[in-house]
Amino acid sequence: MGEDKVMENWDKNEKNEFLYPRSRYHGQVKPENLVFNANLQEFAQKIEYITALQTNGKLKPEDAYQKMKSLWKQLKSSKKQLGIGNKPSA
Repeated sequence: MGEDKVMENWDKNEKNEFLYPRSRYHGQVKPENLVFNANLQEFAQKIEYITALQTNGKLKPEDAYQKMKSLWKQLKSSKKQLGIGNKPSA
């Protein structure tokens, strides 16, 4: 019975890794960069899901576009709030 529990947990972990993949961050390690990287990875994952739903006829093209546009606005807002890409003042 203990082996069944181990396999169940392993399956959950593998499923989560498949559904929510995360890549290691290799850029300049600053809190705002790490937060933006997490937001960027989440954005990419959601775009993949929307694309798959639209490709398989589960989501209308206009709905897919609107959802992607909304996600893009959220990512841009995140970038702005975190100050990513702003030139440091001298």
